[in-house]
Amino acid sequence: MKQYFRTLAVGLLVGSLSLGIVAHSSAALPFFSNKDELPSLAPMLEETTPAIVSISVKGTQSSRQQVPEMFRYFFGAPNEQVQERPFRGLGSGVIIDADKGYVVTNNHVVDNADEIIVQLTDGRELKAKKLGADPQSDIALLQVESENLTQLKLADSDELRVGDFVVAIGNPFGLSQTVTSGIVSALGRSGLNIGGFEDFIQTDAAINRGNSGGALVNLRGELVGINTAIFGPGGGNVGIGFAIPSKMMKNLVDQILEFGEVRRGLLGIMGGDVDAGIAEAMQSPTNIGAFVQQVAEDSAAEKAGIEAGDIITELDGDRLSGFNELRAKVASMGAGAEVELTIIRKGKERKISVVLGDAGAPVMAAKEMHPALEGATFTNGQDNNGNDGVVISELEERSPAARIGLQEDDVIIGVNRQRVNNTADLTRLIEEQEGNVIALNVKRGNASLYVVIR
Repeated sequence: MKQYFRTLAVGLLVGSLSLGIVAHSSAALPFFSNKDELPSLAPMLEETTPAIVSISVKGTQSSRQQVPEMFRYFFGAPNEQVQERPFRGLGSGVIIDADKGYVVTNNHVVDNADEIIVQLTDGRELKAKKLGADPQSDIALLQVESENLTQLKLADSDELRVGDFVVAIGNPFGLSQTVTSGIVSALGRSGLNIGGFEDFIQTDAAINRGNSGGALVNLRGELVGINTAIFGPGGGNVGIGFAIPSKMMKNLVDQILEFGEVRRGLLGIMGGDVDAGIAEAMQSPTNIGAFVQQVAEDSAAEKAGIEAGDIITELDGDRLSGFNELRAKVASMGAGAEVELTIIRKGKERKISVVLGDAGAPVMAAKEMHPALEGATFTNGQDNNGNDGVVISELEERSPAARIGLQEDDVIIGVNRQRVNNTADLTRLIEEQEGNVIALNVKRGNASLYVVIR
């Protein structure tokens, strides 16, 4: 069956913040109105909706067009021709700090935007500045300057349970302040190939295009998630929507405010999910968690004493459904954070404290490695399966690296069939192939391909 995952921004082509987290996000009966004493969400929404904003953007977007082979042969034209096209887009956002004017939305709502306008429920329109963004988690932080703003309290999304009532608020198709309700359908959703780091809340509350960056709240009006994507063949709601948990969002926002960027935490392990066979072989009483297959040398995991064959069942006391959930939560916590892991080793449970490494350091200009890679910036990172590699964090258009077929967010995991774990490996292996044809093994999303340098 073909799957369709869609982000929710509406697009039209034209020719250290200390956010207090509130516990207790379990479901409760809907609020009662004072007038008729009938179940109603209206009292909660009156307090909540002023913090949900509409976002409109203008910008330019690059599109690539294949150049016919005849022109490439006779005139030495590049393989692709890049054209700039203006675009407009609509989305939603959430005010998380009224005093400082901080607004959270999805990165894909404001990516490449030259102008960002935030519209409040009272009709005010404010120009917004982008303070930072994380494309792999699809979070962006904006700032507006105004008085009399309303903010949402943050609930601890780790307290959510399947079956809890939730409410989605946003601006689908430009229809401002649209409210829908439902329940939490699942937690810890990953492997959807929506983003690089996935740990989604799944809900059946109706979410449609334009809801990107909008709020998912509990019945107390506390923010539990940022609406991000839907599953549906036609781009409309079929009762399967996804939101970024508020705790993950808070960790990312804190890093953007402190460093101007997200500095991902890194354990330095390769692994997968636990199944019944692995649990039996490793004498584990549970068949859920993250199975450690390999520990990188000199990594945070090795320094803490984690070993291949360990099963990680909890992170800071929270149960883990699988490897992808562990990877996403570790990444969002940031480099240098100290975490406690619960592991099963030889049938016995133990606690291990780990100081997370930095997944993004060092950064290297690729032209230092090979002339054909000029225009790319490399950083250590991981592919969608959690394997270490070298990420193309930036790529200049029409550069030599772009012309050979590399793209931003590609992850290089090998050179001429030899494994690449970091920028040092990549540099060494390319130097060893001086004068020879070089084949880069690249992961692009869930696809694997080779890019050849001659």
